[in-house]
Amino acid sequence: MAEKFLNYIGGEWVEPSTGEWYENRNPANWDEVIGLFPRSNEEDVNRAVAAAKEAYKEWRLVPAPQRGKIMQKIGDLLVENKEDIARDMTREMGKVILETRGDTQEAIDTAYYGAGESRRLFAPFVPSELPNKFAFTMRVPLGVAGLITPWNFPSAIPAWKMFPAIVSGNTVVIKPATDTPYTVLKLAKIMEEAGLPPGVVNVVFGSGSKVGIPLVEHPDTSIISFTGSVDVGKDIAERAGRYLKKVSLELGGKNAVMIMDDANLELALNGVLWGAFGTTGQRCTATSRLLVQEGVYDKFIDMLVDAAQNLKLGNGLDESVDVGPLINKGQVNTVHSYVEIGKSEGAKLLCGGEPATEGELEKGWFYKPTVFADVSPDMRIFQEEIFGPVLSVSKFKTFEEGAALLNNSAYGLSSAIYTENLLYAMRAARDFEAGITYVNAPTIGAECHLPFGGVKNTGNGHREGGWTVYEIFTDWKTVYVDFSGRLQRAQIDDAE
Repeated sequence: MAEKFLNYIGGEWVEPSTGEWYENRNPANWDEVIGLFPRSNEEDVNRAVAAAKEAYKEWRLVPAPQRGKIMQKIGDLLVENKEDIARDMTREMGKVILETRGDTQEAIDTAYYGAGESRRLFAPFVPSELPNKFAFTMRVPLGVAGLITPWNFPSAIPAWKMFPAIVSGNTVVIKPATDTPYTVLKLAKIMEEAGLPPGVVNVVFGSGSKVGIPLVEHPDTSIISFTGSVDVGKDIAERAGRYLKKVSLELGGKNAVMIMDDANLELALNGVLWGAFGTTGQRCTATSRLLVQEGVYDKFIDMLVDAAQNLKLGNGLDESVDVGPLINKGQVNTVHSYVEIGKSEGAKLLCGGEPATEGELEKGWFYKPTVFADVSPDMRIFQEEIFGPVLSVSKFKTFEEGAALLNNSAYGLSSAIYTENLLYAMRAARDFEAGITYVNAPTIGAECHLPFGGVKNTGNGHREGGWTVYEIFTDWKTVYVDFSGRLQRAQIDDAE
């Protein structure tokens, strides 16, 4: 019998009010049950929000550097438990151990960055227009933060949201993705061990309809931060908008790499393979489109197909494996449906294009790395996010044509160019319609101390990561201190 896990509410591990659990299985070996997790509902959300609201009364008054000391301890404990977290993350999410170690390292980096940022919640002190009067600003917490996180980065993205939220003085209720609950549970245990007071972080497991929506619509959540699909993000924005809540959305991407004729092709090949097939293509920053200048198009296609066909698929705990499974059977079906769409639209399938079921792969949800050539911008595989190991390749003649192809997307998260020409590199930085642009590097690889987010349908303008995420989890307050001992009227008494 698999182990039953509990919600974390008000500093206690408690059963769901429903008395129901669901199975969390290994996508590389569907026979393996990681554990049973609560199938919670609105009653559990209400209890968690109430606990967070009560804890907020004291937590907001804790000096930010003292919150930072707890964050430092969280980072230390993550370092101690890094390998254990990474291995269990591979078991529940599927991506290779190299990547889950990186996922855990992102949480470590975010914790240590937050510890430092607790002493840098800067706010301007500016001169008043009147004598004997000071004017300054403060960064103040919002209250209870409702966080809804995806399955593809089970450690990094929850850390991106939870750590800045609590450093800023908020309390948190988080709903992890149903496919990857175990990693967030382990994060909660580490935060508990680090001395985070009861109720500051609360974890409620369950579905979007039973837990996510009640969290969004709860009158006592002051901000909702969501990472996931565009359709769900729009629904969340609409629901939260009725309550005039602050909402931060990090949504989809259809990211492109542009390879110029003068590029270092071996370097570009390594970057494209990593960007397209790392995490089995299940990243919002994954390289989904490849734009190759006509002078090297045929040569690079040959290099790419040969390399893609030699990537090793398998259980991510095997250090020799390059590509793990998709997250579940539904994602296999989605990816394959897009492959069929690409074929029907006239794109040229060069490799892959089917599930991988040989030997041990039959036990999991594996899909062969897939490359389409001669893809035009009117095709759905060029425009729509697939979230799998499918790469669409297109040819262009000039930089201007390539940039236009890259920008021909409803999304604008990440972008990249491979070139030895400084002119092209700087024009890419200026002209690519994306929140992130890499030069001679793949579309994946964001660092925790820099802003992360995009334009167009990728989000609603907020930036996670770096100092900018603290803008999400704080409000500005302006304070005037008049020590003149008399009535002074701004805009009136200083008038000519």
